[in-house]
Amino acid sequence: MAEKKLNINQWAAEDRPREKMMAHGASALSDAELLAILIGSGNTDETAVELMRRVLAECENDLARLGKMDLAQLCSFKGIGPAKAITILAASELGKRRAALTDMVKERKRITSSKDIYNYFHPLMCDLPIEECWVILLNQALKVIDRVKISAGGLAGTAVDIRCVLREAILRRATAIALCHNHPSGNVRPSAEDNRLTEQLSRSAALMNIRFIDHIVLTDGSYYSYADEGLL
Repeated sequence: MAEKKLNINQWAAEDRPREKMMAHGASALSDAELLAILIGSGNTDETAVELMRRVLAECENDLARLGKMDLAQLCSFKGIGPAKAITILAASELGKRRAALTDMVKERKRITSSKDIYNYFHPLMCDLPIEECWVILLNQALKVIDRVKISAGGLAGTAVDIRCVLREAILRRATAIALCHNHPSGNVRPSAEDNRLTEQLSRSAALMNIRFIDHIVLTDGSYYSYADEGLL
């Protein structure tokens, strides 16, 4: 007969991450302990902490890789059903959004290079399973006004309407813009369509007296810059 699994309230006091957090603060907890609080219970063989240690071990203890798991992958672990998997994915998304907001505040100083654009968008786009295209709107001093998602598509591409890009710039009174889209495949090289889009947007922005400073193709860990390649 299988043993009844224990929930967090039934663990020994020294093993309860909630009590540990109350006594010592969140920073005292390991990643596995924080995740165990979210899922609440393990399975018949493991506590919640042990289960999450095993899940993290599969991700090489990399929270970014955990955030890239989908529902089916998480549910393949004994003791994790759809509800727990969704909770983990929701926490990962919140962490990504917080990082993106932190980077947004930091980058309000100035965008001075392709690396600045990459760092600005990486937390937002690095885990996306589909292509998205965003425009970053800048003032005369190249300080960030806002960012706007222009389009979202499939695994291999997304359609971008140049008129939408320029409309956002005009509405926000931006005098400079930069475009960024991701390649979920991990291939950082731009496509022929990416090249056509860049050329058309460059010409159209110039007619509107808007500086088009760069177009970045982003993957998780690398990027391609049209400006760095001398193509803008």
